[in-house]
Amino acid sequence: MLPNRMQLSRRTEDQLKRLKNATGITPNIAARVAFYRSIESGFRYQTTPQHLDGTLILEKSIWLGELQGITELLLKYIYPNLDRKETMKAWAAHVEDGIASLRNYKSLADLSACLLLSK
Repeated sequence: MLPNRMQLSRRTEDQLKRLKNATGITPNIAARVAFYRSIESGFRYQTTPQHLDGTLILEKSIWLGELQGITELLLKYIYPNLDRKETMKAWAAHVEDGIASLRNYKSLADLSACLLLSK
């Protein structure tokens, strides 16, 4: 469903890298957390021109890890009519939306406390 190689916008990548520097969480793990936070918040992707111009192009198995199947099924459920490229843009939009709530944490302890409180 998703292409094998996926990328994000440069802005989202920069936010993921800053979060890694502050907390030590790798961009792929942070992207997974951001994606699911976005889904939980009710955000929905609107097909608008979006430039996925980031330089960090990773295999979907790296981006999604053990959540690959669940993530793809969830995207298919929410967006049943999107093709592979648009589905990747939807995933990227969710990561961008979700990272907004995570990007300002300065330590792993602060971030983990936030994630625990949001349950």
